[in-house]
Amino acid sequence: MTVPVYDRVYRWRRYRPELKGKRCRLLARGTMNSALVEFEGGEKHVVSRNAIRKAKSPGQ
Repeated sequence: MTVPVYDRVYRWRRYRPELKGKRCRLLARGTMNSALVEFEGGEKHVVSRNAIRKAKSPGQ
């Protein structure tokens, strides 16, 4: 079994401040610029794709 890679970060604070800065992974892209993401704790949310960014690697 492969280990999931959480290579994205939730960036918005206005709508879901408890998620800001949490690492997540993209599970599916939807219409109207939405995405299904899974956070490290296992919870899943449908969010705007504008709200997620690729995380910087530790060496940067």
